[in-house]
This record gives sequence, structure tokens and C-alpha cells, in this order.
Amino acid sequence: MSAPWQVSRESLPATSRLLVERAHEELVAGNLHDRRLQEVRPLVRESWERSWRRRVGPEGAPPIDLVSEELEAYRLAHPLASAMDMIRALLLPGEAADTGVIIAVGDQAGRLLWIEGDRQLRSLTDDMGFVAGANWSEDAVGTSAPGTALALGRSVQIRGAEHYNRLVHPWSCTAAPVRDPETKRVLGVIDITGGPDVVSPQARLLVDATARAVESELMVARLQARSETPRTKSPSKARTPVTSRATLHVLGRDRARLETESAHGESMVELSARHAAILLMLAVHRQGLSAERLCELVYGPEVSPDTLRPEMVRLRKVLERTAPDLVPESRPYRLPVALDTDAQDVLSLLDRGAHRVALTAYRGPVLPESTSPGVEEFRESVRAALREAMLSEASLDVLLSYAEIPEGQADAEALRLALEMLPARSPKRAGLVARIERLTAD
Repeated sequence: MSAPWQVSRESLPATSRLLVERAHEELVAGNLHDRRLQEVRPLVRESWERSWRRRVGPEGAPPIDLVSEELEAYRLAHPLASAMDMIRALLLPGEAADTGVIIAVGDQAGRLLWIEGDRQLRSLTDDMGFVAGANWSEDAVGTSAPGTALALGRSVQIRGAEHYNRLVHPWSCTAAPVRDPETKRVLGVIDITGGPDVVSPQARLLVDATARAVESELMVARLQARSETPRTKSPSKARTPVTSRATLHVLGRDRARLETESAHGESMVELSARHAAILLMLAVHRQGLSAERLCELVYGPEVSPDTLRPEMVRLRKVLERTAPDLVPESRPYRLPVALDTDAQDVLSLLDRGAHRVALTAYRGPVLPESTSPGVEEFRESVRAALREAMLSEASLDVLLSYAEIPEGQADAEALRLALEMLPARSPKRAGLVARIERLTAD
């Protein structure tokens, strides 16, 4: 059975592969103003430049962020898990093992969760790291349809040598992001990979249509769940939604983002700096806090709890509108349901030895502008735990990645350790030596 995207080769763009390869060589060498780069599609050229400036390597397999049980648990809980049957039906016609194409579905960070399709092609793409659990974001492998579609927030087609990573030059791909039908937040990405046929106009229309069909399916499922939710006998009092998951995002953010999921759907709200500090302290101290202790953690010592109480009233009003299950109880102040934080997720990953995944999940310091004593203490504990894991347990490639984030860039000890671990003839040694010398001079 022929695939619905297949077209004649004559209808495909006849861009010179040799020209693109030579332009790519100039870009990788740092010659960003070479005239040949102007012959490359702007979308591809701009993605190449982003990749080059982020020091993405032009060769080598992508990092594996999720493995075995961790991968299985993550994808079972992912919102796109329920749509996989639909995706297969639309993109893998006939016998999936002989379709001449591979489909991949990834999360919003570019990590591939499902790889299915032609058996023979999969045996070939495995060698370049196109496997479940691998990170195919632009930051990890440079220009590719999945990563660039996520970076731009729209469907993308990448042909052969337009890929930033040379290992991927034999392949072409089309990908489109999938968004939450209500919040419009990106949930993941759908990709088809194969030969020239998968970058036809028909292929792009099909992948876009599949992404929209998945979004519609998610919306229908939510509406059905809401209609099936039992109502209270009293018509004057609506049933309070039961929160299935609540997450406070505080890493690298001055304004924390609270996301909640329930049978009624998802909600998201940005919090003020003070409300973020209060919720974070209650999330960290799940056993509860007295008014005096919470006030001390949020405002500092020698501040009366009377200062805290009006802020708690305002926070309760915000939560009653957006996440009623999270309205704090008093005496002591505590949250009635568990509130996860992305910072605690990083600590949990470090405890399990998933250093690469933890580093990927670490988006920056906890509420970096907050001066609340409790936040400052927690911020430092997360940063210290990450650094300790990097210095004592991380592999060389993870340590080198740590050296590229702000916390690691000025960490002379981490740079020296990476230098010791590098092979004697590694081309990366010179750059590390120069950075260490600059830090020492400063």
C-alpha cells in the first residue's frame, strides 16, 4: 500500500546537495558570512547559526535522556499516549513494518518517546541515535525537523544535507508540533523520517493535519470526561474539581508558573514573586508551617505574622479561581494536595543517578530574583546538589554540558576536572585551558 505523501521525484525541489554541504562546512568552520550560506534556505541557515552559536557538535549521536523503566513510565503518563493509535492509523498505512517511513513522537523538550514504522529503516536510523529516549532538540543535535519544529512552533521540513548533524544527511524529515487544545502550550512533536518523499508538500499537509486531529481528539476526550463527572445533588453548588497533578515551575523564572491538571482539563497561572515564595515554601515543607515560621521564611526574621496574613488572603483568592484544591489550610499552613516543583524533580533525578536528564531539566536558579530567606536557602541547596553530582558522579559528556550553563561556566573546579577526564589529544582541551586561565586571571 503506497503512502499518502508519496509523489514523483520530479515534483521535489532540486536544491544542489553539494552546494548545501559546502555551505554547511563553511558554517561549521565559523565562516558565517560565506556567500554560499546565502544560497541555503533562510529557515535552515538561521537554525544552523543557532546550533553553531550554542556549540552543538556537527557529528556524534544525540544524548539519551530517558532509558528503560524511566522512559516507559514517562511516556505512559504523557498526554500524547492516548493519541498513538490515531497517529499510527494516519501516518502508517498498511503494514507498518514495510511502509518505507519512520514516525517518531516526542515531548515538548525534543525527547523521542515512540519510534515506529519500517523495520529496515529503523535498523539504519538506530545507528545515528534516532531511538526512543534520545534528545533531538536543536540544543542537542542542531537542525532537524523535530527540534526545529519545536524551536519555531510550526511545521518544518528538512532535506538531507540541510541537517546540522552530518550523520543525518542521508535522511529527510517533516515534523509538526502538537499543542494543548485549551492552553496552546506545546505538548510534543510528530515527525516522519525517510527518503525524499517525506518532504513533499503532501507530506507536510498530512503531518499538519495529523497534529490538528490529535489536538481535536484530546479536546473531545476532555469534554467527554467533564460531561461524565458526577454532579452534586445541590444545583446551587458546583462540584470542586479534583486535581490530579499540580506543578510549580520555579527554575530560571522570576514569576513562578503554576500548572494544574484535573478531569476538567489544564490550567496555568503566573504568580507574583511573593505568592511564588509562599507556595514554594509550602511545597517544600509538606508537613506544614506555623504562621511565624512561614513568615520568617518568606519575609525574614523579626517580621510580624500580621504581615503574612493579608498576603495569604490574596493568594487564596487567586487559587480559588485557578486551582481550588490548592487553597492552603491554616494552623498550620499546609497544602491539602501535593504540589510538585520542577526544582524537586531535578533533585529526585539526581538522587536516582539520572544526571543527564537532571541537567536538561535544570532551567536555571530557583526564583533568581527572590530575596525571601527560605527561597535563597532552597535555591542554594538545589544548586549545590547539582554541582556535587556533576563533580562526583557525572560522566565526561554530562560534565562538559554542565560547564556550558551559567553555574558551570565560572566553576574552575568543574573545568579542571573535565580537562583531566578528556583524552590527551582531544580538540576540546585548548578551549578548556583558555577558560580556566581567564577565570584564574579574574
